[in-house]
Formats: sequence, structure tokens, C-alpha cells
Amino acid sequence: MAPRQETSLENQIMCGIVGLVSAGNDNILPLLVKCLKRLEYRGYDSAGFAFIDSDSGRIIVVKDRGKIDEVVARYGIVERYAARVGIAHTRWATHGPPSKVNAHPHVDCGGTIAIVHNGIINNYLELRRKLAEKGHKFRSDTDTEVIAHLLEDLLDENSDMLGAIRKAMNILRGSYAVVVLSTRDPSRLYFMKRVSPLIVGVAPSVSIVASDIPSIIEITRRVLVLHDGEYGFIEPGRVYVEHDGRPIDASQRFRTITWSVSDIEKAGYPHYMLKEIMEQPRALYETYLGVLSDPALHKAVDLIDEARTVFVTGAGTSFHAGLAFQYYMYRYAGRPVLTFIASEFYVYSNAAGQDDVLIAISQSGETIDTLTALRSFKQRGARVIAVSNVVESAIPRESDVKLYTRAGPEIGVAATKTYLTQVLVLQALVSQMTGDGFIKLLGDAHRVTARSLAKFQVFIDRLARKLYRKEHIYVLGRGLGAFMAYEGALKIKEVSYIHAEAYPAGESKHGPIALVEPGFPVIFIGTPPSELVEKIAANIEEMSARGAVTILIGTQQYRDVDADYKIILDVDDDILAPYAIMPLLQLLAYRLAVLRGYDPDKPRNLAKTVTVE
Repeated sequence: MAPRQETSLENQIMCGIVGLVSAGNDNILPLLVKCLKRLEYRGYDSAGFAFIDSDSGRIIVVKDRGKIDEVVARYGIVERYAARVGIAHTRWATHGPPSKVNAHPHVDCGGTIAIVHNGIINNYLELRRKLAEKGHKFRSDTDTEVIAHLLEDLLDENSDMLGAIRKAMNILRGSYAVVVLSTRDPSRLYFMKRVSPLIVGVAPSVSIVASDIPSIIEITRRVLVLHDGEYGFIEPGRVYVEHDGRPIDASQRFRTITWSVSDIEKAGYPHYMLKEIMEQPRALYETYLGVLSDPALHKAVDLIDEARTVFVTGAGTSFHAGLAFQYYMYRYAGRPVLTFIASEFYVYSNAAGQDDVLIAISQSGETIDTLTALRSFKQRGARVIAVSNVVESAIPRESDVKLYTRAGPEIGVAATKTYLTQVLVLQALVSQMTGDGFIKLLGDAHRVTARSLAKFQVFIDRLARKLYRKEHIYVLGRGLGAFMAYEGALKIKEVSYIHAEAYPAGESKHGPIALVEPGFPVIFIGTPPSELVEKIAANIEEMSARGAVTILIGTQQYRDVDADYKIILDVDDDILAPYAIMPLLQLLAYRLAVLRGYDPDKPRNLAKTVTVE
């Protein structure tokens, strides 16, 4: 099933936003809760509401860790209050740990402005410092809170909220979808959007702004997808949009949604795994913005510079990201590191001491093998750098330095966007160590992934139809290609149940080639440097001589190498190569699973997070 093309929402991740404004005396709070619950599938650690109380005219903020129903019941939101305008939020932590104070909405000093936000404010530390110098008092650890104080500050100069938002759009850097509630305009909700998704629905007596369609269809099936740089407000039955100070007639951009709610939660894709493969460009962009402005990156570099030995550990996909880090450290920093599978920590921890550093990689931050390895190393005095997707989960919490990916919730059991966002953070760490500036090159990672998926999706579909009846596949490479082959083979075996084995291509004659017979598929991953090209070509020839079906996925250096099936990518360096190659291997694994009749979201015998040894 191809993704639907009615909107540009296929890459949504992270926090959920809803804002409602109603005419008359209707109490919107029960509906606001219902609309927010439509976004639970996105994953979240806390929830919150802000609304203008009909009795007092004040902004009431109710928020806390936990599920929406728990927060609503704990504070009696529906029973105790009534409102005609309000905003709501589900938070997936990216700045500051999950907590009541860090949950959205956030307010200004005077409590007259409340905001919810999805995205990352890249210059929030600079803004926070300047606003604090002016006397603004911050209550949370989040990047979001600066927006509320910035608007308050701008309103000192301009009493019109729309004018303040117009100025804020020129100040804020990063990605954001923001909805603003203000006591100055109790019948309006303001919004601004850059990169992060935001949509509007308008009905005769109520209007809604939200991050995703499931919330909107509770009100109307006619939606307006806001474009980058647009801002404005909604009133009951009306939306006003501007861009760069010019009014926009968006009336012709409204679309009628005919999807079911279950379809919408997957953005029109038949499975979460496919959705998450396709949303990698946005996850990479968010991660790049986040790591670029993260002071923890410099702290991690300092620890590594001072370390006698750098150990790297993880399990499954995270271990494979660690292998990529090992490659980049050798190649660009000239620094040896020791990468090991977390469950084997006892072999290595006895050699660790206070002069050593452990880099612990875990998507969830709760992987028990990695956590146990971390604790063993800490007992021996080693310092720990965590790389995780979940703020203040166990592994970051127990580490000396925390580096976060911004992949957003990953619902499919097979890790997809986890791998590439981890690789990006680890590459940024190497770049910072070497000072060669290739971190700027990482700004193209999301574009490379988007191009690769767009250009080769049909080819991968056809290739899967050739391979799905096979019971064995080899995935081979050299250097970085060998390390990526491990992850590619893991994806194939865990969702399609085809026995996929990866090993360095030069090892073929040392045993594995004995299994090759006519029709046996062998996938080769071709990566720089150029001196590997002849060696991979020779490996392809030796497999072809035994009747294997050879498949080459390679960078530009491999354009003259022959294979039965060949994809030559639009990259020629090993920094961006993973972002072109890995999505295609993930997509192949997904297609093989579907063609074989399996649900790729729920592979047998597997759990998303392994929390028992």
C-alpha cells in the first residue's frame, strides 16, 4: 500500500499538540481531552492542559508525568473547570527530564501567556541567557519555555500578539510548531510553524489547531496543512494566516480527509515500520539541530581526550551503531576504541579503571545488558557517556555525560530511525574531536536519506519480489560496509525470518562460501575508500562463479563494478554513505516480511526494549 499523498505529514514525530477555541458558552475541556487522546499513539511521557477559566478569566495550567487519563483524573480537569479556549500537549522529552515542571504547557512570568511546542529551539540557551538578564524567571529545563518569555518580552514593545509572533519568527532558530494562549485575546489561539507539522481545522462554532489529523477529525474532516514560516490565529469558524508579514489566502488549501483513524495514526502507511523508515529524514534533521547546540557534546569530547581507553557498548542495533563509531574514530581521529556487545561486559570491565571511558548506547535507555555493563564499569571508576533517545531514562541518568538522539517514539519493534540518529550523534562526536568540520556535512544527512528513498523505492520493491522465497541471504562488505552489513542482516532476519548472515567480504573463502550454490543471494555493501572497490569487485566475481545472485548497493566509486542487480548512490564519501544505504536495507527487510505474510511491526519472540537478562 503506497502512502497517501493528501498531506505532507508522513514525517511526524515526537510531541502532540491540540488547541481548541469555541463560540458561545460551550465547555471545550471534555472535547480537548478527547482530541489529545487521539495522539497517544505517538508516544509520550507526560501530558498537560492550559485554558482560560470561564469563571475567573485566568489561565489555569494542569500538567504532570503520566498518561492523559491519569493526569485528567488526578486533577479533576473536566469536573472542576469550564473553558471556551484551551491548549493541550503530550510530551516526549528532548530537553530536560520527564517531570511535572518540564511538562507542557509553559507560561510567561505574569501567567498571561501559555504555550505548547513540538520541535527543537536551536538557540534556546542564548535566548534564555538574554531573557534571564532582563529579569525573566525560568521554572523548567526545557527549550520550550524561552518561547513564552520571548513573547512576553516582545509584547513589552508591541501590545499586539500577532506582531510579537511575527518578530519571534525572526528570532527563533530550529524547528517548531507552537500554539499560544493569551488572556489578551480570550477568543483566539495563535500559532507559528517552521519544519514541525501543524494543521488547522475550522467548523462553524469551533476551530482547532493540532499536530496531527486524528485530533482534527473529532471536529471536522476539512483540514489546512500549514506551510513553513506561516503563523496566524484561529477563532471560532475562522483562520487567519500570514507569511513574512503578508496575509495568505489559504482557503483553497483545505483538504477533505477520508481516512480512518487507524490509517491516520500510521500516516497512511500500512505498518509503523514503513512509516518510521520514511520519517527518518525528519528524525535526522531534528537530531542534527539538537546535537549541534548541545553543550554535552563538548563535555563528551573532553572525557574522551583524557581517557586512556575508550570502550563502546550496546545491544543489537545500538551495538552496530557503536561499530560505526569505531570505524570513524580510527579513520578520522586515529584513535582506537574497543567496541563490545553489552551482554559480554564481564570480559572487558575487569580491565577498566578511573582513566577509562565507556560510551553506552541504548535507544530506550533501559536496556538491561547495557545498564549492567554501565554499572560494572562505574564500579571500577570509569566515566560514562550515554547515547539515548529517551531523556533521563536509566542509562542517561546514571551517566556522566548525556547525548540524545531526537528520533521520537519508535513503535515498530525493529529499530530503524534509531540506528541512523545514533550514528549521526556519534559522527558529530568524532567531528568535534578532530576539528575537521565534517559536522557541517551532517546537515545534509536528512536530504541524502530522503533522496535515496525517493529514487530507489521502486527498485527495492522489485528486488524483494525476486528474493522473498529465499531462505538464506549473505550481506557482505568491507570496512564501514561490513559494519553496516551486520545491521542490514539483522533487519532482514528479525522481520522476514530469512536467515541473513553478515560478515566481512574477505572472509568468504575462510568457510562461508561453502554454503553458496546457484541462486543463493549475496548483497554487497560498497563504501569508500576507493581502494576497497577492486576487492569488493573480486568478491562479487567469486560469488558469481558459484552461481550466486549478486546485488550491489554502493557509492559512486562502484559505478563500474558489475553485479546482477546494482544500485549506485548519489554519495561518494563515507560520512554520508550510511544515510543513503541503510534506509534501503531497512526497506528491503520490510518488503520481504510483507511479501512473506508477516507483520513487520510485531516480529515473533522479540520485544522493543529488553529489560531482563
